[in-house]
Amino acid sequence: MTSEGTRPRPDRRRRTWIRPTDEHSGVTTLELFFDLVFVFAITQVTAFMADDLGWRGALRGLVLLALMWWAWCSYAWLGNQARADEGVVRGAMIGAMAALFVVALCIPEAWGDEGGGISAPVLLAVCLGLVRLGHLGVYVIAAGGDASLRRTVLRTAVPVAVAAVLLVVGAVLGGATQTALWALALVVDYTGIYLLGGGWRLPAPGHFAERYGLIVIIALGESLIAVGVGATHLPVTVPIVAAALLGLTVSLAMWWLYFDVVAPVAERVLRGKQGQERVRLARDSYTYLHFPMVAGIIYLALGLKKVAQYVSGTDHHALTDPLKGTPLWALYGGVAAYLLAHLAFRERNVGSINRPRAVVVVVLLLAPLVVGSLPALAQLAVLAAVLVALIAFEVVRYAEARAAVRADEGHH
Repeated sequence: MTSEGTRPRPDRRRRTWIRPTDEHSGVTTLELFFDLVFVFAITQVTAFMADDLGWRGALRGLVLLALMWWAWCSYAWLGNQARADEGVVRGAMIGAMAALFVVALCIPEAWGDEGGGISAPVLLAVCLGLVRLGHLGVYVIAAGGDASLRRTVLRTAVPVAVAAVLLVVGAVLGGATQTALWALALVVDYTGIYLLGGGWRLPAPGHFAERYGLIVIIALGESLIAVGVGATHLPVTVPIVAAALLGLTVSLAMWWLYFDVVAPVAERVLRGKQGQERVRLARDSYTYLHFPMVAGIIYLALGLKKVAQYVSGTDHHALTDPLKGTPLWALYGGVAAYLLAHLAFRERNVGSINRPRAVVVVVLLLAPLVVGSLPALAQLAVLAAVLVALIAFEVVRYAEARAAVRADEGHH
């Protein structure tokens, strides 16, 4: 019994298992460490697509990235429910890191095990299944006394388990059947969570927005790494330096387009929502709509890697050779996908469309047809020029609105 107005004493056993988050919780260092595994994984995905250059490799890379993305998102939500660096959640994060690291190691052989060891596709599928199902098991504990949240977690175990089975079966069968079953697993998991996951909680909106902002930064970092890797072990020449600086310009422009105004506005809108309205906004704006942003950056990284190889004279290419086919479409289409996701992100958050960015999306989708005969370095220069022009236009055209957003961000 407690007197009126006196809070009951917290359950010490539960407090040692989990530490709930609140409105002011931020990203923990363990979550940043967790993201380093994701960095390695997406680097592996880029290398995987570069080794199997064509539409098949691009599609398989997208499937791998979507699988990794869903695993990452699962733990972003878990870390919003309870602190990631405390109690049982800490153990779950470390275990998931280990499993995802193994997944990343398997990516080069995801569709073609080289023999002489454990089957890489099967190991990849099993580890992903353990990551997803283990996440739900810990979420039940993190839900504490919230019976409604526990029911939501248990409901979503059905599509997660079905997806895990499809992954393992696909890995055993291999080839085109593997691609089809893994894609089906994604459909089951993504739609199942959307349809059945109506009772999640989002107690720390700032943490959530920051979490996704950091993963965008990490993906942009991969785009920079791709340029460096593409020119590794080669003499530093003027074309290589030019390609590196142009690649940096493109990556920096994409950072600006997200973090200058878009990110702070989205976080402010998310903070302003409550209950299930906040949860649905977080689900749509971040978990779903940030995937095409990250995927677009990874395809850009593939294009940048190929530009670096062309200008350095590797792979039997000359400085004057143009990018063609998948690398060219990855370069321009990746940025187009990124901006298209921005349009959907803004529409979901504030109900309007950024028309200049919509125009640039169309320009980027048509550009490969126009710049197809230019040298690879010139193709990259055109892309950089388009993005710089877009930023310059927005800075001038929306100067007052931008200043207001930036000022408001400074107060927070």
